[in-house]
Amino acid sequence: MSECSNQCSSCNKDCSDRKEKNEFLKETNDKSNVKKVIGIVSGKGGVGKSLVTSLLASNMNKRDKNVAILDADITGPSIPKSFGIKGKAYGQEEFLPLQSEGGVKIMSLNLLVADDTDPVIWRGPIIAGTVTQFWTDVVWGDVDYMFVDMPPGTGDVPLTVFQSLPLAGIIIVTSPQELVSMIVAKAVNMAKIMNVPILGLVENMSYLKCPDCGKEIPVFGESKVEKVANEFEIKTYAKIPIDPAIASLCDEGRIEEVDATYVDAIVDKIQSLE
Repeated sequence: MSECSNQCSSCNKDCSDRKEKNEFLKETNDKSNVKKVIGIVSGKGGVGKSLVTSLLASNMNKRDKNVAILDADITGPSIPKSFGIKGKAYGQEEFLPLQSEGGVKIMSLNLLVADDTDPVIWRGPIIAGTVTQFWTDVVWGDVDYMFVDMPPGTGDVPLTVFQSLPLAGIIIVTSPQELVSMIVAKAVNMAKIMNVPILGLVENMSYLKCPDCGKEIPVFGESKVEKVANEFEIKTYAKIPIDPAIASLCDEGRIEEVDATYVDAIVDKIQSLE
C-alpha cells in the first residue's frame, strides 16, 4: 500500500481520513444506487456549465451507461429545457426524475414549479436544502454516473454539494477571457479546502470556426487555459467552440443531437476512476 501524501484534492482513494472529514455526507434513499457523482463548477456565471454538463451526460449515455443529471442551479435551472423536457416531476415524500428522449434521468426545480418562468426568491439555506433533497428524496434507481450542474461561485450550494454528496471529482468550466486565472483559482482553492479531486478543465467558447475557410478565430482573445492549467497542475481536456448550431439545438430542446465528442477525453478520464 502506497504512503499517503495528504493531498486529498488530487487523490481518488476513499480512505478513512477522507471519510472522517466527510461527517456531513448524506445517504440516498434505499431505492437509489448512484455509483459515481461528478460536479461541474465554475468561478463565475455565463461560461457554459450547463452545456458542458449536458454534453458529458449525453456522451456517457451514448456509451450505454445509466446517467443522471442533478440540476443544482436552483435559481437558474436550464437543463430540462435543453433536453426538451416539458413535463413535471411527481411524488409526495419521494419524487421520480424525468427522462430525456435518450434516457438521461433529470431532476431540476423547473420540473416542480408551476411555470418555468416563476422566479425562485429563496434565501441560501433553503436553496441548499432543496439540493440536498434532490439527492436524498429523489428515487434515482440505478445510476452509473450522476452529473451535478452547480451554480457559479463558492456559496451555499457548492458548499452543500461538496459536503453532502460523495463527489468522485469535479470538472472546472472556464472561458478564454483574461479573468480566467482568477476564476479558476477560486474553484481550485475551494476544491482543495474541501478535499475534492479536480479531474480537469474544460474551456467553453474557445474559438469560432469560419464557415468558409475553417480558420479558428479566437473571439475572446488567445486562450490562457493551458497556462492556467499548468499553473494549477491540472489538465485541459476539451475546448468547445462558439457554434450557432449548438445554441440552436439547445433552444429547441435537442441538446442530445449536439456533437458530444468534444468531451470524449474528459469522459474517458471519468470512466477511468476507480
